[in-house]
Amino acid sequence: MEDGSRIVYRLSGTGTEGATLRIYLEAFEAEPSRQGADAQFSLAELIGIADELSQLRLRTGRERPTVIT
Repeated sequence: MEDGSRIVYRLSGTGTEGATLRIYLEAFEAEPSRQGADAQFSLAELIGIADELSQLRLRTGRERPTVIT
């Protein structure tokens, strides 16, 4: 992204059945007072962009991730 943020999609899975799609979101926050904010709040815009680009909700029928780390 122009501001240095990035979205990385990575297919993960070593078994013969199924796979996991990992989505990594990164954004730089220069303001120290906002660096401790909840990641879901801070990355909300990137989450929306990632969802729009991948169309995961449409493709999988899932409304939320099964794991958030």
